[in-house]
Amino acid sequence: MRCEAKKALAVAKLFALLLACCAGIAAAQGYPAKPVRFIAPFPPGGSTDFLARLVAQKLTDAWGQQVVVENRGGAGGTIGVELAAKSPPDGYTIVMGHIGTFGANPTLYPKLPYDAIRDFAPITLLAMVPNGMVVHPSLPVRSVREFLAMARARPKQLLYGSGGSGSATHLAVVYLELLAKIDLVHVPYKGAGPSIIDLIAGQTSMTITGMPALMPHIKSGRLRPIGVGTAKRLAVMPDVPTIAESGVPGYEATQWYGILAPAATPRDIVARLNADIVKVLQRPDVRERLASDGAQPVGNTPEEFGAHIKAEIARWAPVVKASGARPE
Repeated sequence: MRCEAKKALAVAKLFALLLACCAGIAAAQGYPAKPVRFIAPFPPGGSTDFLARLVAQKLTDAWGQQVVVENRGGAGGTIGVELAAKSPPDGYTIVMGHIGTFGANPTLYPKLPYDAIRDFAPITLLAMVPNGMVVHPSLPVRSVREFLAMARARPKQLLYGSGGSGSATHLAVVYLELLAKIDLVHVPYKGAGPSIIDLIAGQTSMTITGMPALMPHIKSGRLRPIGVGTAKRLAVMPDVPTIAESGVPGYEATQWYGILAPAATPRDIVARLNADIVKVLQRPDVRERLASDGAQPVGNTPEEFGAHIKAEIARWAPVVKASGARPE
């Protein structure tokens, strides 16, 4: 009797597993059946917002269902990311993650309200985005070397804006300060967008942030590019040297962006999201749009993206500690 009971239990478990699989497949086949919320954890105007809206529009066109970008800025992106982590894991909430929220924040915040690994299902690494170093046109410098000379002559006088304490922008400038042995004044904002607005207004002198947010202002002449944070010059701005070749050997700081869903989102839906987003990244118009800002589309597997996040947390931990940055 005991043997028969064990067999019956095993059959029941197998049947339940088959039902779950069938339900997951059915859910994925009918997905999405309603609008999808896409959380951008920073204010409008930055690279996070730009990339989220680009992908959202293409997914809306492909699905016939609205993908609504919801800007939830504040606390270095933690407010929006925490909201995503606590949302129902049904595929109808996704979030834009990047080097700050998923690379630096796990070290920066002693009590981070989300776990970058445990609380999320990675979907795909979206793009690698180069950083640009720009100054207000009124600042009498036209190169990184000239900026460094001014900074050394005027320690603790030149102001730079960032997307917040410990943000990717903040760490990129701290890295420059450490290598170039300069001392600037940090002005944190609630996102790269607001910091760029104040830079254009002349409230600060310089910033280093993602090219997608900078390029419109560079083209309009409202900001002057003097360097890029990549290992090689950008094809879109071949006359602008790298920071490394401009007197700061070894300097390299780029950003990355990827899409995630709450943990426990059905694997079939994660696979559907991955496949459809990768298709978006393969579109010639999307690749051309990203390339115009020097960005490189990626589109890898959920497993590869998950491994990338773990590696980035380990990579940026010592930089965050060296920066002395504290949560806002």
